[in-house]
Amino acid sequence: MNPDDPLLKILACPLDKGPLHLLPTDALYNPRLRRRYPIVDGIPQLLPSSGEQVTDEAEHLELLKRMAP
Repeated sequence: MNPDDPLLKILACPLDKGPLHLLPTDALYNPRLRRRYPIVDGIPQLLPSSGEQVTDEAEHLELLKRMAP
C-alpha cells in the first residue's frame, strides 16, 4: 500500500470509525486511540482484535512523526 492509494481515503478504524494514517512499516495507525493495525500481503487487517495498543508515549510520538501525509 502506498500513500496515494485511493483506498486510504475510505478506510476507517473499526473502533471509532475515524481516519487511519499509513505508516512506512506497512501498518495503519489511529493516533486518537493509539492503535496500530498491520497490513499483511497488502491487505489491511482491520478487525478490532488485530489492532495493537501503543501504550508507550515515546513510541506514540515517533509514530506521529512517521505518519504519511
